[in-house]
Amino acid sequence: MTPHSFRSRLRAFQTMRGEPPEAGFIADLEFLENRDLDLSVRLGAMLGFNALLITIGTHPISASPGAPLSLDASTQPTLVFANLVALAPLVVSCFLALRAMLLGEEFDAEGLDNDAALRQRLFASFIHSIDAQAQLLRHAIRWTIAGGALNLMVWAAILLEKMG
Repeated sequence: MTPHSFRSRLRAFQTMRGEPPEAGFIADLEFLENRDLDLSVRLGAMLGFNALLITIGTHPISASPGAPLSLDASTQPTLVFANLVALAPLVVSCFLALRAMLLGEEFDAEGLDNDAALRQRLFASFIHSIDAQAQLLRHAIRWTIAGGALNLMVWAAILLEKMG
């Protein structure tokens, strides 16, 4: 898909703005903008949370020798590998959150020249963008839960080995 210039969106918006927009259009647009902002905040929080989990998840590899969760790569390669595998879902979750944040509204005004059609197309692209972002957020949350659970299992295995 060829990326469209923002210029065409601006022209379409200027065409829609030709007559003062009705209150219903403004209310609908504000509702969609608030939902988009809500998703952006959630995606940003998810990305920050994942970064924190990744930092915490690397603790066994980076901890000082002798710390309860520390690992030695030369004598405990299996647990080091398991720790790295447990971090992979968190990285996937970060990727999904970033992808959702970078997702824009693809708005194509080609062949449309009246207010109603342009407004409908604008709403459709906005709603599609929100739906796609929400779906990516749901997947990111699932990957985060999986990564968190795997990291906890690895930590339990490290502690069991050190206690035994």
